[in-house]
Amino acid sequence: MWRGFNILPHDTKLDFVGKRRIAAIASAIFLLASVGSLFTQGLNLGVDFAGGLLLEVRTEGPADVGQLRDKLGGLGLGDVAISSVGDSGRDVLIRVARQGGGDGAQTAALELVRQALGEEVEYRRTELVGPKVGDELKEDGAMAIGFALLAIAAYIWFRFEWQFALGALIALIHDVIATLGLFSLLQVEFNLTTVAALLTIAGYSVNDTVIVYDRVREELRRYKAMDLPDLVNMAMNRVLSRTILTSGTTLLAVLAIFIFGGDVLRGFAFALIWGVVVGTYSSIYVATPLLIQFNLRRGTDEEEEGDVPARFTDSGRAGSSAAPGDFGAGMDANKPAQKLAAERLAQAKEQARAEGKAPPPKDRGKGRR
Repeated sequence: MWRGFNILPHDTKLDFVGKRRIAAIASAIFLLASVGSLFTQGLNLGVDFAGGLLLEVRTEGPADVGQLRDKLGGLGLGDVAISSVGDSGRDVLIRVARQGGGDGAQTAALELVRQALGEEVEYRRTELVGPKVGDELKEDGAMAIGFALLAIAAYIWFRFEWQFALGALIALIHDVIATLGLFSLLQVEFNLTTVAALLTIAGYSVNDTVIVYDRVREELRRYKAMDLPDLVNMAMNRVLSRTILTSGTTLLAVLAIFIFGGDVLRGFAFALIWGVVVGTYSSIYVATPLLIQFNLRRGTDEEEEGDVPARFTDSGRAGSSAAPGDFGAGMDANKPAQKLAAERLAQAKEQARAEGKAPPPKDRGKGRR
């Protein structure tokens, strides 16, 4: 029977937990550099946040972005960003930095741009983004990111234990600060599409973290006597192939957007590329090792021996509920779901016969005597 595609052997024994201190030092150094850059040189805010002029024009023939850049670059208006939009090759988006001197200066800058472009272009959109609108967009973007992180942490707290929720929240904050820091260090333009990329990064990172956490929790039920560091290491090795495949295919798709998406999507794609890398890293070296730091415990004996709700494992199969006595502990999780359920049902019947009890009513067929 075909069991899926794996790029790594099933018995990998990489020591992730043993490298957690080195990873913690590396993360601390990069986060300190990121925070320092954010406080010293800040972000290279685009027109969406800093204010300025935004024009969308259409040329009569294929747009020559280089020629347009030469025309507008000598006007003394500061930063002027020009990029092609759409598939026609005729639409161009022009961003001009906000001018000092109030609204009158912005109107004068708009007239200069119109004179430089002449009558050869069609003005499809003209927007003047003031400082008040830019500040409101900053606040809304920060609130969106903050609420998203809190909602994700609340969901994980509801589904797992508090150690899992706190570890995931710290990993998400790590990813957001690392992304903001990279944009600050490289002075890549930060705009509303970058905020959308940050929210996407948070969702992608927590999805990867939940997969690892679910395997850790499954192994906690199966190997109750194993030391927690060894168990966490084993769980991460068992989902490593899936993590590499998922991250690799996502990275290929985002790279295609970065290369062929044009200037408008380049900042968004750049943030996603970095987010996939740092999100995968944080799931392995930030979120999961924190479970050891928080001294995650296996719960009480009553919880271990009670009914366990069905959950989906990392391979997409549902784990069956454990009957009293935990008769399913130690079974191979890689077996097909139907075979696993049949074996557990047989063990339950055998246990019931040994205790002198009849099988549960739900196991009896209508025609059985």
